[in-house]
Amino acid sequence: MDRRVLFATLILLAGGATGVGVALFAFVGVDDATTETTVVWESEPAAGDDGSGAVVATVDGDPLLLQPAVENGSRVVRATVAGSDETAWTVPISGPDAERSGGDSDGSGGDANGSDGGPVGVSGLTAGTLTGDPVVALTTTSGEIVAVDAAAGAERFSVDLGGTGGLRPAIGDLTGDGSREVAAVATDGTVRVVDREGDPVAETSLSGDVNRRPLIVEPDTEAGSRGGLAVLTTAGNPATVHMLDASGEARWTTTPNVNSLSWAAADSRDGPVLALGGSNGNLETIEASDGSDRYEVGLQDLPVAVGDADPGRVYVGGSGSVWAVDLLDGEVVWKQQYGASTRINEPRMGDVDGNGELAPVAVNRAGEALAMTQSGEVIARGGPAEVVAYGGPLFADVTGDGGDEVIVVADDGTAIAVDT
Repeated sequence: MDRRVLFATLILLAGGATGVGVALFAFVGVDDATTETTVVWESEPAAGDDGSGAVVATVDGDPLLLQPAVENGSRVVRATVAGSDETAWTVPISGPDAERSGGDSDGSGGDANGSDGGPVGVSGLTAGTLTGDPVVALTTTSGEIVAVDAAAGAERFSVDLGGTGGLRPAIGDLTGDGSREVAAVATDGTVRVVDREGDPVAETSLSGDVNRRPLIVEPDTEAGSRGGLAVLTTAGNPATVHMLDASGEARWTTTPNVNSLSWAAADSRDGPVLALGGSNGNLETIEASDGSDRYEVGLQDLPVAVGDADPGRVYVGGSGSVWAVDLLDGEVVWKQQYGASTRINEPRMGDVDGNGELAPVAVNRAGEALAMTQSGEVIARGGPAEVVAYGGPLFADVTGDGGDEVIVVADDGTAIAVDT
């Protein structure tokens, strides 16, 4: 069957305080002649990583796959040279429970903070730079913010979070002065921001529990837009978004319409926004400047996962479908349907064909990757057989061809690179 492009009218049902939107979008069907992917590398499993916490960092030109793992009953961050069997380094995670032995070999034998002798629980990793050095940061459920130097393979700092952790931190420049900070939240609403050395920059406490990662919105001094730290708490119905300034003071708060299961900060042609993926299948965007609601659009009646964005649109995964949504007005630019009703993890952007242009790639829960162009046309689909994948795709050039391969991390911590 030839690839088909159908134009259809998407009727967006009214919900909450927002109105009804109507958008004309391109439905892009998967071509039977689509190039199948080829597995080009597979790592050893990483006990303690369910696949959702891994990241890729480039150090001295080599892509490193970084994973929160468990070795000899203790929690570590492990770096594997992507495309090889070489372990570049392993760094133990400090903290009151990190060095205790015991627990099952997969790291699931203890409770969340290791209080019964199991390895300390940790968040997923966040990759970034501090003073130009590549780092990864995480929080522990026992209450630390930890940063690891990805080049040196050594702990950079470990500081008190002030409450129970386990949520992925954020790395970014809150003030626009060129110096990046690490921002983290405890599940009780405690917020901590530390500098490149782990010294305190800001702290505050918010009402309500927190179960979503914080987001840093970096300021654009040329455009005159302010930055901030966005935190989503359970206070309110269904929740409250708090935008904090660099000192931890609240700039604004608002109650979103959707029950957000995922969210991301994104730039649009009219300033930065927060994009929230709702449990009801709606996508809502909130102005980062003042907390006003930009739009809400219905994509399907099942939960959706917000992924990466370019300056004009955000990519969203749902049940069997991927959407590109215009960040300015909520128009659905295109919809790509694949994988029947299999849940699709958050789409991400990579340069899979080596042309220097970032384009969306999605991975569903069955480990199948779908690489697309920015217009939604499929470049390749396929992936490892009989795996479960909880995270979005990662990218690294493991073959040396100048383009990214798509890395799927299975629920046992095995990384599989597929060439598109």
